[in-house]
Amino acid sequence: MGVRVQTADFDLSREVKQLIGGRTDVGAIVTFTGTVRDEAKGQPITAMALEHYPGMTEAELERVEADARQRWPLQATLIIHRYGELKPGDNIVLVVTASAHRQAAFEAAEFLMDYLKTRAPFWKKETPAEGESHWVDARESDDAAAERWKS
Repeated sequence: MGVRVQTADFDLSREVKQLIGGRTDVGAIVTFTGTVRDEAKGQPITAMALEHYPGMTEAELERVEADARQRWPLQATLIIHRYGELKPGDNIVLVVTASAHRQAAFEAAEFLMDYLKTRAPFWKKETPAEGESHWVDARESDDAAAERWKS
């Protein structure tokens, strides 16, 4: 179980192997890796910068991770979110959920990603190939997806 907010890249295979560590009570491992696209709203971008509030961000991600563990029977979870200047193709986020059964692992991973897309304290600025950098607004479709988890 863990949360990391970092500038460094991550290796999916190494992270999963380290998280599970030979456990035999895990029957399902779900991973989600988010990457920087080379376009936004049909326009090419050259970079994305992510900012956050150190300390507050980690505490908030730990809170939502604990919420996921209360909602589903999870043996392990991991959230890694990068910040700083990223280029198209770079990894942004990794979410790993592990459970005895696939449904819990899938649902928990979706819950965590919906939270990260809508309420996590990160701010994104895109740099288009032409024009000035701009902050990225929340998308209504992400907010709608997150609504299903309200209790």
